[in-house]
Amino acid sequence: MDFLKTSLVKTGVMLIELNRPEKHNALNNATLKQLVDVLQDLERDQSIKTVVITGNETCFAAGADLKELAALDVVTIQQDHRPLLWKHIDEFSKPIIMAINGFAFGAGFELALHGDIVLTGENAQFALPEIGLGMLPGAGGTQRVARLVGQQLAMRWAMTGERISAALALQHGISSQICPSALTVQYAIELAEKIAKQAPLAIRVIKQSLKSIHEVTLSQGLKQERQHFVWLTATQDRKEGIDAFFEKRKPEFRGV
Repeated sequence: MDFLKTSLVKTGVMLIELNRPEKHNALNNATLKQLVDVLQDLERDQSIKTVVITGNETCFAAGADLKELAALDVVTIQQDHRPLLWKHIDEFSKPIIMAINGFAFGAGFELALHGDIVLTGENAQFALPEIGLGMLPGAGGTQRVARLVGQQLAMRWAMTGERISAALALQHGISSQICPSALTVQYAIELAEKIAKQAPLAIRVIKQSLKSIHEVTLSQGLKQERQHFVWLTATQDRKEGIDAFFEKRKPEFRGV
């Protein structure tokens, strides 16, 4: 079955919509595999600069597929290929903007945390409800949330399963903007289009630099940043950007 809808919505911008409405977009293995396959195709497509991922107006993704999880025991769960699928999503090099309306629970919250920029509708709600099933978040929920909001809130949310409003998510850096719910995807597409017009090589190394901040020391991060800065000096896009500035025109970046 096709659990995703894809559409080119602006030049350089691909929209991916989760499409299991009867299951509240629960993230089964097939959905994650399709998402990885699409992202790997987009990785190779030089015309695509930015990706927007969304669900529907009332639900982003309500969590993992419990029927699949219930079928796993301590042996088969160690052979589960979901961790590799999550790794592929995390390694996608182009910007991903998450447009969240309604529920983003469990694995849905964890998928949202794989976005480089998150926009929410006013009706968005996040949660880590796995504790109610005798489990913990298994796709980076504890680690990514703690790095965003700190240990205290991460402990509370993971240990209680409390729902997190759009306002609270914005306050604590889970998202960057609250939108009118009916316009969340539109706002995300407009932001994606703005990013898609920038120099692709510079965007790529900005993403690399910022994604590594929790994995390296400050001195290592500054060294990496400087290396990227020097590398970009050799690109034609850098020359085009500077020339366009002095010539008072819009730059035409080509990703070289």
